[in-house]
Amino acid sequence: MKVCIVGAGAVGGLIGTRLAVSGADVSALARGETLAALRTHGWRLKQGTGHLTMPVAAASSDARELGPQDLVVIAVKAPVTAMLAESVAPLLGPTTIVLPAMNGVPWWFMPGLDSVDPGGAVARAIPLPHVIGCVVHLSAATEAPGAVVHKNGMGLIIGEPDGSSSARLTWMHELLKAAGFDVTSSPAVRREAWYKLWGNLTMNPVSALTGATGDRMLDDPLVRDFCSAAMLEAQAIGARIGCTIDQTPEERHAVTRELGAFKTSMLLDAERGRPIELDAIVTVVHELGRHTGVATPNIDALLGLTRLFARSRGLYPAASSSSLLAPSTGP
Repeated sequence: MKVCIVGAGAVGGLIGTRLAVSGADVSALARGETLAALRTHGWRLKQGTGHLTMPVAAASSDARELGPQDLVVIAVKAPVTAMLAESVAPLLGPTTIVLPAMNGVPWWFMPGLDSVDPGGAVARAIPLPHVIGCVVHLSAATEAPGAVVHKNGMGLIIGEPDGSSSARLTWMHELLKAAGFDVTSSPAVRREAWYKLWGNLTMNPVSALTGATGDRMLDDPLVRDFCSAAMLEAQAIGARIGCTIDQTPEERHAVTRELGAFKTSMLLDAERGRPIELDAIVTVVHELGRHTGVATPNIDALLGLTRLFARSRGLYPAASSSSLLAPSTGP
């Protein structure tokens, strides 16, 4: 079985190593120092007290050298997805499965979302019939190019985007389970993605703005109430797009509090001077508010402040479509 990891960073490296250990021929589409490290050392993973190393089947910056795969795992940051999508095409054969292991709302979530797929470029390059949806519930980091450290969790929720059952979904479930992941096959993977976003929508940008860890944000009653108000707006949007959330914001905060003094991925990116995943986590919710007629004044404020913060530091493009970023008015 041929597998290619697109984006062999923390999550991609963890998935790639575990699949290689389970017996798959795992290649990587990578570049720069990561590509060089994979060619020299292969897959490397520190997990618990163990160190796993496996040869990489092939590593290249050109997908044409790797050819069609049985499975392509896309584990890149959302801002580069559109730029990368066309280069993935040589990896796709008629029956290739694409498993996006990404943050936020992905391109497969709903057609026509310009905030996550401008002009539909990703959907054209990676057509929906190839995709099995995936929601990642694990944490990993890179301690050096190509060297991954598992932090916690091994959860992956997968499902057909249309909610159907399929032989390929069963195959994917067994493959990931054999590789050591805690796999759940869901008939509502879109709702699972929306639920994860519901927590990240506020925690990520507020942490980037303030530099605060999760516990400090929740300890401040004014900040917590602001986050709750934004979450109620997103909850109303979810109800209109078939992604109902039954929890209250306070119940979701209790789940987040269990993580302790953690730094969000957006805060870590901001500290490291990397582009932040603002569009896939916040802008898309603003866009969906406009589409569904739900007023989003708190989400709008959060988006505007975080966008300005990121632009002033070169972490977000200097100009965006005004049609996406205008204030929403609601019904």
